[in-house]
Parts: sequence; C-alpha cells; structure tokens
Amino acid sequence: MEHRFAGIPELAAAPVPRAAVVVDVMRAFTVAAWAFERGAEKIVLAATPDEALSLRNAHPGWLALKDGALSEGFDAVNSPALLRELDLAGRTVVQKTTAGTVGALAVAASPLVLCAAFVVAEATARVLRERGADEVTYVVTGEDGRADEDLACAEYIAARAGGEEAEAGPYVQRARASRAADELTTGVRSGSHPQDVELCVQPDRFPFAMEARREGPLVVLRPVLPRR
Repeated sequence: MEHRFAGIPELAAAPVPRAAVVVDVMRAFTVAAWAFERGAEKIVLAATPDEALSLRNAHPGWLALKDGALSEGFDAVNSPALLRELDLAGRTVVQKTTAGTVGALAVAASPLVLCAAFVVAEATARVLRERGADEVTYVVTGEDGRADEDLACAEYIAARAGGEEAEAGPYVQRARASRAADELTTGVRSGSHPQDVELCVQPDRFPFAMEARREGPLVVLRPVLPRR
C-alpha cells in the first residue's frame, strides 16, 4: 500500500486521488464521530457558513455547527465535549469548519473518501484494507499540512492500514504536544471546552469509520462499520 501525505494547498495541482483519508483531529472529525455516537443519521459538509445556514433553514430539524464561538443561526460549535451533551438521534448535522470540511470537499471527487481522527483510526485502517486501497492520499488539513496532530494520526492510520502492529501511544503523544492542543488548552481557540483535547486523543474509541460521498448536490458523511 502506497501512502502520500499532503496539505490542502497541494491538492489543487495533483490528480484526483484513488483513495483519500482526510484527517482533522482537533477538532472537526472528532466532533463528527461524536455526532454519530450521539445518534446523528448523517453529516452534510458545507463549503461556507452561509451554505450551512441555508441548508439548515431549508430543512426543518437539521442542525448547523461551526468553528469558533456560537453565532446567530447555528446550533452548536466544533467542540466534542460540548457536542456529546446533545441528543442527536435521527438528526442531520450540517458542519462547516476551517480545515476539516475544506479538505473533504477538496477530494470529494475521489472514489473513496474517509474522514478521520484518532477516535476512528483503527476502523479507518480496516476499511482501507477491505476496499483494497493500494494508493492512499492522506490529507493533513491543519496548518497547510504541517499540523503534527493530524500528521501523527495519518501516519498511525497508514501504519495500521499497511499491516504494521503500530502502537497508538507515540502518535498520540505527538498530538498532545501539538500547537493545536496548546491553543485549545490555553483557550486561544474560541468555542472550545477544557476536555476537548482529551476527547481528541482517545485512539480507536469508536468502531466505525466515516465515509463521505456525493448525494445529489451535497457531500454527505456517514458512519460505516468494517466487515470484520
């Protein structure tokens, strides 16, 4: 299995990947995983805040969340600790974030798009193996591809997908020491909770992976269970 690691800016000049794993540990795809754990049916990935609000307003019962502090029209913020308090059973969530959703939309034409964080890492690796993904592009969404928490998670998934018996610990420690973790811990990033970092560095907490597909005009994220 061949692996390539790329930041979002590099994707525009590259061919459409055969398979893409879009990684946002702190916090978009940790939040997405928690949304599914809390019962969400699907997550619609929006390109802009205006699109997120438009979709929410056009579909009664849909919820919208975004980065930063809560603002008018949005129902939640991009915080796993805050989101896990919500009952999302059967609901559709519209998500717009600074990095994660941008990265996923950038590779939406790929035949296989998985969105990932540490909490779904092993399940993501298993789905890659099951689907026979022999060439995988890992989209490191944070800091134009330099975010060590995302790169560490991508490298962990790549190792597991390639059959290595990689232990999560060293990769998780890099995430704990990352710039993003420091910014969340010190409150630099608005719309955060003191428990966010701990929830973002729990490896393999959930048994599902998360696959993004086009459904009509929308890019929709849904949980998918590995077969074995």
